[in-house]
Amino acid sequence: MTTILAYPFKNLPTTSKWALRFAIRPLSCSSQLRAAPAVQTKTKKTLAKPNIRNVVVVDGVRTPFLLSGTSYKDLMPHDLARAALTGLLHRTSVPKEVVDYIIFGTVIQEVKTSNVAREAALGAGFSDKTPAHTVTMACISANQAMTTGVGLIASGQCDVIVAGGVELMSDVPIRHSRKMRKLMLDLNKAKSMGQRLSLISKFRLNFLAPELPAVAEFSTSETMGHSADRLAAAFAVSRLEQDEYALRSHSLAKKAQDEGLLSDIVPFKVPGKDTVTKDNGIRPSSLEQMAKLKPAFIKPYGTVTAANSSFLTDGASAILIMAEEKALAMGYKPKAYLRDFMYVSQDPKDQLLLGPTYATPKVLEKAGLTMNDIDAFEFHEAFSGQILANFKAMDSDWFAENYMGRKTKVGLPPLEKFNNWGGSLSLGHPFGATGCRLVMAAANRLRKEGGQYGLVAACAAGGQVRYRGVIGPSRESFSWND
Repeated sequence: MTTILAYPFKNLPTTSKWALRFAIRPLSCSSQLRAAPAVQTKTKKTLAKPNIRNVVVVDGVRTPFLLSGTSYKDLMPHDLARAALTGLLHRTSVPKEVVDYIIFGTVIQEVKTSNVAREAALGAGFSDKTPAHTVTMACISANQAMTTGVGLIASGQCDVIVAGGVELMSDVPIRHSRKMRKLMLDLNKAKSMGQRLSLISKFRLNFLAPELPAVAEFSTSETMGHSADRLAAAFAVSRLEQDEYALRSHSLAKKAQDEGLLSDIVPFKVPGKDTVTKDNGIRPSSLEQMAKLKPAFIKPYGTVTAANSSFLTDGASAILIMAEEKALAMGYKPKAYLRDFMYVSQDPKDQLLLGPTYATPKVLEKAGLTMNDIDAFEFHEAFSGQILANFKAMDSDWFAENYMGRKTKVGLPPLEKFNNWGGSLSLGHPFGATGCRLVMAAANRLRKEGGQYGLVAACAAGGQVRYRGVIGPSRESFSWND
């Protein structure tokens, strides 16, 4: 760790250019931290496509998102997923028998319920004739669940889909070491006492060392926090800027919570405990207190800390999506149209968290929109440094030309339209469930603020995929990009 200050740059392609280019263009959001939403209703235009079914969001819910190790710590993932499904049924009054398919996302799977969508569906009272499957795509697992549902509806295979996601970080699988697992399996196959004694003689104490899960890239062996620290350094994002942005997230989330804007939350009675009614990770602090925290990943000179990172979270979400004609026939007034989406892949080492920069222009061009058309931006906040690095990349002609093959920059999302009700830094980030929260935040904001289009984006582990979407409100209220 003696070369920490130089380390971020020597692992980035042409990093000296990155460092020089962005060091002279620091971005500070402090002057806009408390900017109020100022979205005005525009003349509506449709993104409907000929001969393709319109897909709508009827409604969506989530359990309160809680810090891992708190009230949900004695549960299993399917318990939370079941609670989200039950809450959705109560919120929408949709008959269980009309649901054609259920899809859930999750990241760290409980081996006893590997298809958690199916187990949760059965627990929530859905028919055993209703198919359900589980997908995993890191932090965009719920996004994949939703877009899989969109494909099933658009193709005419289904009319009604429930999509969602769940994560329980309070009880992640901890495995025996590979040597211990092999020994135990061989012992199970041994047919004689002599074979068993021979195998036992090979046992060593270090076999007992457990394999702990880590939020790290398999291909690079680097934790996401370490990657975020390098990215922040490469784009000259200061510790103060990161703390300022994190404080903004917590402050806006607290305001939204106090004003009752987080209406997607459904109370959950934890067995043997009290009913949980709100997120417990929203904790506005002060820049002075945040500055006291030590670096969490690159020590001692890193800028990513516990205060400007998302925290390990337990929670589940669920969303009801339908073909428009089905929703209207059932008497629903949809909250939003799901119009377009895009997945992209980047280098998992040096561009792991830059997905929103690359995906934004692609999905906007696909939808025939510009940044100016978007009224509500909802980006996943893995780290403050990740958000601010994306801001700098999106606002740079140089980056667009040299790394994206574009003639002009993507453009900077206005902070007054950006994550106005808080984000993953403050609300929490259950890996498999965040996607639905982002979509419902965009849909609910558009209705509240009178906007027409919303844009949802999230980076994900693996550098493999990033999701970007376009959401539009229902005809009576709004339009959106997801």
